Amino acid sequence: MSATTMTGEHLEAILKVAGAKSDKEGWFGMPEGSSLSLHVAHDGAAMTISRVDAVRFDGELVYCRNPKRETFVVVRGDVFAAALEGESSAGKVARRAGFG
Repeated sequence: MSATTMTGEHLEAILKVAGAKSDKEGWFGMPEGSSLSLHVAHDGAAMTISRVDAVRFDGELVYCRNPKRETFVVVRGDVFAAALEGESSAGKVARRAGFG
């Protein structure tokens, strides 16, 4: 495992900060108005999985689902970064610089 590899604990901490809640099927759903992007690389090829609204873990596999119900499956060790979009806490109003 390289220094840039995400662990299960890293991903769980990111989901906690995002305010994700688990359901009975094991999916961690993002709060309304929020999404997650995962940055993944393997053998020099990289891709970003954008607008993820739910994540589920199965051992080393990470299942990522978007609002269109498309599902992406990646190996946890290939995830090297995550970006949170939208408001991470329900009920808060997002304030953007220069827009009030």
